[in-house]
Amino acid sequence: MRAHEAGWAHAVTSVRGPAWLREPADANALLPQLWSTTARKVDGVLEVGGVALTDLVAEHGSPAYVLDEADFRARAAAFNTAFADYDVYYAGKAFLCTTVARWVIEEGLFLDICSGGELAVAERAGVPAERIGFHGNNKSVAELTRAVELGVGRIIVDSFHEIERLAQIVSAGSTSGARMTARVLIRVTAGVEAHTHEYIATAHEDQKFGFSISSGDALEAARQITAIEGLELLGLHSHIGSQIFDSAGFEVAARRVLALHAQISDEVGVVMPEMDLGGGFGIAYTTQDDPSDPAQLAIELTKIVTEECKARDLAVPRLSIEPGRAIVGPAMCTVYEVGTVKAVELDAGAVRTYVSVDGGMSDNIRTALYDADYSATLASRASDAPVLLSRVVGMHCEAGDIVVKDEFLPGDLVPGDLIAVPGTGAYCRSMASNYNHALRPPVIAVAAGATSVVIRRETVDDLLRLDAGAAASMGD
Repeated sequence: MRAHEAGWAHAVTSVRGPAWLREPADANALLPQLWSTTARKVDGVLEVGGVALTDLVAEHGSPAYVLDEADFRARAAAFNTAFADYDVYYAGKAFLCTTVARWVIEEGLFLDICSGGELAVAERAGVPAERIGFHGNNKSVAELTRAVELGVGRIIVDSFHEIERLAQIVSAGSTSGARMTARVLIRVTAGVEAHTHEYIATAHEDQKFGFSISSGDALEAARQITAIEGLELLGLHSHIGSQIFDSAGFEVAARRVLALHAQISDEVGVVMPEMDLGGGFGIAYTTQDDPSDPAQLAIELTKIVTEECKARDLAVPRLSIEPGRAIVGPAMCTVYEVGTVKAVELDAGAVRTYVSVDGGMSDNIRTALYDADYSATLASRASDAPVLLSRVVGMHCEAGDIVVKDEFLPGDLVPGDLIAVPGTGAYCRSMASNYNHALRPPVIAVAAGATSVVIRRETVDDLLRLDAGAAASMGD
């Protein structure tokens, strides 16, 4: 290694790199807490679900999302077991396709959706309507009508306009001769500041979701709903944010929501049978993250609600939670091919190595959007080269197109090597785009040494089909 490279790791770590990042003892090893349970390295080659990623890329190309079916099912089952006395809703916005929707139901969970498109996926997958919860701060009349027609298990109302829309829908249906009803929860903002990025903290007052408890809007929503024939008020819903690692925020929120629960019982005369604590349970993206397991979460959340209900002399309502990231996040990784490796000199003689891959912000926008941290590993071979602090970047025409901000990777990386990034199951494929007219990668499920395509790779024809001028030339 050249002299300026030898001093580079310290310079970048102290000036630009995160303090928690440490040089690995073995660059060929995997940190189990960051990967799905079947991931391992064999002679330096990463295997997931018994499939070598070199073989997977040879068959399906790169980049590709790799979904570990056994891991997904095990995490879903773990939540269902730990929260046996709850209704566990998988938050489909994290990642949803018909295959995953079927896995969710097969593992005994419910499904939470937040758009008409996600509802269509659930329909196509054969998810029983009564096992669906429908979120969203601006559901259209068409979306709400379809949900009511299908008989979804619950609609989480988010505004007074939505209450009006539902009232009109059930009234119109009943007028036509078929009695229509809707079971609803009220989403409330409890005024809790979750310790997370401001864009994913959702229970403080100044944001778009829910009815404020402190302003009295949540109580007024309960009054309006109970006065409308055809609407059944099931309970209150509170979601304090995402990527949360402790129960302190849930405790404060539960106290405020249960106070409202009691107030509605006393002043409106309705004893609501349910309460939803939301989701937002964090996962490990890097070694600095220390998530709780489902069993511990169940103990803590149950204790919080039980003690608060006892203090208020309330019957404990039927509880529900909405894990999404905590189930699918660790179950998926993304594999990329290295295209270029470039050393860039910084101030004071420091150097940063930029490793460019064949994907980027079109398949993982979270680093650019949320300043999210990820990890990475060389996935196609072993290396005994000294590690260098590197930045994995994408192919897009944006300086902020960063996949992994800081990671120690072998110093002998060359074009054609494969890099894998763990923890990409949540919000990566869901938020993927065609920026720079990139083709969105496939989702390849792996299990017992075999692969199956659950979402195929986009083609150029897919890309141009909605382009009216191109479609005309294609004869569509």
